[in-house]
Amino acid sequence: MGHDQFTQQDPGEQHDVPGSGSETVEYPGRTDEMDVRPDHGEETYRGTGRLEGKKTVITGGDSGIGRAVALAFAREGADVLISYLESEEKDAQETVRLVEEAGRKAVTVRGDVREEAQCQAVIDRAVQEFGRIDVLVSNAAYQMSQDEDIDAITTEQFDRVMKTNIYAMFWLCKAAIPHMPEGSSIITTSSVQAFNPSPHLLDYATSKAAIVNFTKGLGNNLTEKGIRANSVAPGPVWTPLIPATMPQEKLESFGKQSPLGRAAQPAELAPIYVFLASQESSYITSEVIGVTGGSPIT
Repeated sequence: MGHDQFTQQDPGEQHDVPGSGSETVEYPGRTDEMDVRPDHGEETYRGTGRLEGKKTVITGGDSGIGRAVALAFAREGADVLISYLESEEKDAQETVRLVEEAGRKAVTVRGDVREEAQCQAVIDRAVQEFGRIDVLVSNAAYQMSQDEDIDAITTEQFDRVMKTNIYAMFWLCKAAIPHMPEGSSIITTSSVQAFNPSPHLLDYATSKAAIVNFTKGLGNNLTEKGIRANSVAPGPVWTPLIPATMPQEKLESFGKQSPLGRAAQPAELAPIYVFLASQESSYITSEVIGVTGGSPIT
């Protein structure tokens, strides 16, 4: 086993620089097709029981940040339901293996969260399997890099981005909240793009800004129910979504723009989700935590 997440080391040299590959893959991207494999914490994440017995739901849990969070939650003692697209089944089964290897229950729900009925089905299945939901991680997202011109974004693409990134989050929260006891936590995945949008990701950045605003408002709305809502805003993270949605010329330098000079690995995001899911963050709600390698979000 290599360095775990507690081992002190130089963050700029902790992973390869910039940490990305150079080969594009077909959308939605599968981990084993990537020329540089992401680190989800398989060999390094060490659990301490911080989420013992919690029942959790993670959308987009098959790969990337979702897989890293599922692995961490399981090693911290939580049961995990993951939702994912049908074409991501192979990646999803690897996440299931990691969760079960940690001795926790893994539940899978296939389908596209752009449909309200699918979001309802995810929550219904979680309640059926677990009886309640202690943590909802709304993480599934869609992006597609385009020329730096609004004309390049079709209505179809704009609709897909908004349905996947915003509508699904709204539907999932609405369905889950009645099944969340006091002390539960909702965690959304926003982005540095919400604060500093890249011209080639105009629609995606817009959706991420909406996630920030929604989460801040939701956290305030839920205080009387004793439920917290917070958002994690990643910077560049090396996941299958990147080579599946960006042109080759952008891949080789992906992550170099961050002050740390490299992309994050999914494993570096997971501890923030664990913290926000745990009782240790009891006085934090309606907050956005940046994990950006030094790029400001305020």
